Amino acid sequence: MTSESRCPPRRFADASASPGREEDAGVSVCVAVPRVVHRGSPSPSLFCICTGSCDGGPEEDQRRSQSFEPVVMNPFDGSASPRREETDGGDSRCPWSRFSSWLECVCVVTFDLEIGQAIEVRLLIFLLFMFVVVYYQKTSICYLSFPDSYSGCLGDTQFSFRLRQSVGRRALKFRDDVYNQDAPVTLQREVSHFFGYVYFRQVKDVSVKRGYFQKSLVLVSRLPYTHLFHSLLQIIAPEFFEKLEPCLEAVCNEIDQWPSPVPGLTLNLPVMGVVLQVRIPSKTDKPGGSPVKQVAKENLLPAPTLLPTIHELDLFKCFQSVLIHLQMLWELVLLGEPVVVMAPSPTISSETVLALVSSINPLKFCCDFRPYFTIHDSEFREYTTRTQAPPNVVLGVTNPFFIKTFQSWPHIIRMGEIRMAGDLPKQVKVKKLSKLKTLDTKPGIYTAYKTFLHKDKILIKRLLKGIQRKRPSEVQSAILRRHLLELTQSFIIPLERYMASLMPLQRSVTPWKTPPQIRPFSQDEFMSTLDHTGPQLTSVLKGDWMGLYRKFFRSPNFDGWYRQRHKEMTQKLESLHLEVICDADLLSWTKDKSEVEIVDLILKLREKLVTRRQQLQVKDGVLDKLDTFINSIIRSLPEDLQTVLNTH
Repeated sequence: MTSESRCPPRRFADASASPGREEDAGVSVCVAVPRVVHRGSPSPSLFCICTGSCDGGPEEDQRRSQSFEPVVMNPFDGSASPRREETDGGDSRCPWSRFSSWLECVCVVTFDLEIGQAIEVRLLIFLLFMFVVVYYQKTSICYLSFPDSYSGCLGDTQFSFRLRQSVGRRALKFRDDVYNQDAPVTLQREVSHFFGYVYFRQVKDVSVKRGYFQKSLVLVSRLPYTHLFHSLLQIIAPEFFEKLEPCLEAVCNEIDQWPSPVPGLTLNLPVMGVVLQVRIPSKTDKPGGSPVKQVAKENLLPAPTLLPTIHELDLFKCFQSVLIHLQMLWELVLLGEPVVVMAPSPTISSETVLALVSSINPLKFCCDFRPYFTIHDSEFREYTTRTQAPPNVVLGVTNPFFIKTFQSWPHIIRMGEIRMAGDLPKQVKVKKLSKLKTLDTKPGIYTAYKTFLHKDKILIKRLLKGIQRKRPSEVQSAILRRHLLELTQSFIIPLERYMASLMPLQRSVTPWKTPPQIRPFSQDEFMSTLDHTGPQLTSVLKGDWMGLYRKFFRSPNFDGWYRQRHKEMTQKLESLHLEVICDADLLSWTKDKSEVEIVDLILKLREKLVTRRQQLQVKDGVLDKLDTFINSIIRSLPEDLQTVLNTH
């Protein structure tokens, strides 16, 4: 399916709409009336945000010498595109609602080296269909969309970044609860952070004064679908760099026709003549289950291209130089230790950080992590201060400046170039932090950390044998992923088992009392259960498991896991309480009760219906049955009370 077969493309800006033409501070921006225009910027001389191309001609060169006032359009203004009634046959859904269920915005960032020194370099960023919250992140997006000057990336480069949403800016939550309710915790939509997926091109171009074409296409989303969005960029970016805005316009229209991501469903996503077939993981999926199989559907032309995963990385490629230290890295991530990954390129930096964070799946990494971090990041001072202990964060950096800046950090991983050769790459050594030198570029792990568990030598031998037999990297990654999954599960299962024992018995849930409370988590009581139900039952690894648990209890990952499990158990109790209420004879109970007690019961039941309908998973028909009970009770009351209750 192509964009030509659907509604006409919606224009980002209509030059013919003269009443909406804005000219200010030397910038000409064409806007379709009555689109809302927002103004104001903390650094107007550095950034220009507009809807048209700022590349080209002597007139543009003259504009570049002036101070720019940023202009950005409101993406929620329905006039930003043709009326839905005209193009979608009366479809009443919100404009760009499907697009926004996948992406927050699409950015094109141009790096202009023609003006002044480094501090005066101008980054021109075009935000299409942009959420207002993203507008306030433009500075960070600009800097994070380019490899820093030390990387020297030529050709095409892909990498990822993650940035915090501006303080005081609240994300829309109209779709988050429904998706997050069924998605695995590791793939839930981010509430306070954005992900950026970058396709950067730097090639020689004699038409440019400095001789190089430098531009990035960036997809900004709250979804951690790393593999899907980078696969999407591989399709659209090369074409975009040739045809520019018209191509991007058609792509955005196609994405706006995609079905929304629903956990558990297999979707066909058409874009630029290609149909990507993906399955959205669900929290009910078995961890480490079989890879996605192609689903036969009505005769699709062209045939769908199957993506076996939307989020998984090539773990073997990421960890090939640190395989013998995999146990140490897993523990550092599990405990939420401050870690810096120094890499020669943003690709290696971002892939390594994302691989580290994913190594404890299905446990959610509850600390902050930045796959690609620069000195221009808004949290730079916060993360580099020496007046307090380093924060619980995993940072990926490429600038050698950070070697001196992060000398006080306890764990530094210095990566080299990734070379997928026939032999096992040279394994990095663990070194003392005092040996980390600015001019030394040799890879290594600089830490004084002592592992609680022993290395898994069987795994290393198995991977070595795979290299000798030229086993595909995908298979090696599957072995690694399975090993890490089983290791994490061995650690988590005793915690899950103990947590389940804190749940009140079902027979203690009665319709006439509030649900019983979940017993508090006792670390000492849990530790006493490990002798009989500890990880030694499912893992062959030896070591100080108890010491690892004690340190885990002090980490943000335990706090995040406990809060999530406690929330799920509380909702389960609420669901059981509702089901018990529905099975009770409420009308008989009200016969000897006062009107005050009956009204109080009605109000409480209504509150449960209103506040819990979207959150609780109950048996089919329970909520409807409860609603019927409420109406029956109301009809048994005097007419004046019926009138009051029916109007509230």
